Amino acid sequence: MTLHGSAVRLTIVITESSQWHHRPAYTEIVHRAHAAGLAGASVFRGVEGFGRSSHIHTNRILSLSDDLPVSIVIVDEEQRVRDFLPQLDEIVAAGLVMIDPVEVVRYVGPEGAS
Repeated sequence: MTLHGSAVRLTIVITESSQWHHRPAYTEIVHRAHAAGLAGASVFRGVEGFGRSSHIHTNRILSLSDDLPVSIVIVDEEQRVRDFLPQLDEIVAAGLVMIDPVEVVRYVGPEGAS
């Protein structure tokens, strides 16, 4: 797959402890994005953050947290991303879902990928 020019970035911010049927919610999102044929998905673990509760979670040694922020980032054509959004309604019970316009300068998937 080749992606070039106008696209959108879907960013989902949840906590590391968010679960979907006894497995991490971020894992379910990545697997569903893959099954939907989206260009790619990456998960990033935050080192510190706070959300609606205003409780700061950090990975500093004196205050280790098992509930750090996690961001899942997906970039693809806008319609493909918007078609994927209803799946997030099932998985994301609490969190933040954002869509931003981006310009893809270069993305080339593996040969033979569709």
